[in-house]
Amino acid sequence: MSVPFIEFEHVSHAYGEHPNNGVFAIEDINLKIDKGSFIAIVGPSGCGKSTFMKLTTGLQKSTQGRILVDSKPVLGPLSFSGMAFQAPTLLPWRTTLDNVLLPLEIVEPYRSQFSRQKNVFIERALKLLDSVGLGGYEKKFPWQLSGGMQQRASLCRALIHQPKMLLLDEPFGALDAFTKEELWNILRDLWSDQHFNVIMVTHDLREAVYLADVVYVMSKGPGRIVHQRNIDLPRPRELNLTYEPAFTRIVQELRTYIGAVRG
Repeated sequence: MSVPFIEFEHVSHAYGEHPNNGVFAIEDINLKIDKGSFIAIVGPSGCGKSTFMKLTTGLQKSTQGRILVDSKPVLGPLSFSGMAFQAPTLLPWRTTLDNVLLPLEIVEPYRSQFSRQKNVFIERALKLLDSVGLGGYEKKFPWQLSGGMQQRASLCRALIHQPKMLLLDEPFGALDAFTKEELWNILRDLWSDQHFNVIMVTHDLREAVYLADVVYVMSKGPGRIVHQRNIDLPRPRELNLTYEPAFTRIVQELRTYIGAVRG
């Protein structure tokens, strides 16, 4: 059997001055995620989805249990992970190119190499921007880009240091339906080409089913995994699949589970 890339062993996390007596955000999570897989986490608001993501990347330390990534315990922030959020959070005084390059300026081992390998890194960034349809926009500032363009740049910034793991927290939640679907396909293609792990937190069940290999449903807080749905729809997936009966049945099944956990 292959070794999981991400493993949660009886993981719980509580907030408060005395965490063991505090309010638990997630409780007794047991999970094994294969290398190169794309998973989505869905559930009602406040169920601990974002906490799960922060624990995975080491931004928070679990109160109980153990988390392993790439066969090593997570003891602090992981330099080989990338993150993108609902708000692109691009720095307004930096161009698109400079925003994308930012992780290479602050994350080791790239930080110490940045000055002497800057041209190599710029070439990598330009290639990445071109792959998401932002070729020619590298000198634009964030205020000169649409919301969808800013989110594409945010994805490039999350991937510029070639992470093993990409964590996405509602990355397309603020976009219109057409832009959102366009970005689904961009993310699909980036993942297919580079084979990094993806953990995506989303409220959009169509998004989860379209992109993921596995969708996990969390209960309301304290969050537990109450349902695992393997998405056995063939790849590569195109948008016309979202209108097929097999696709809508899975979406409806997940909606039923979430309705049940909401009470």
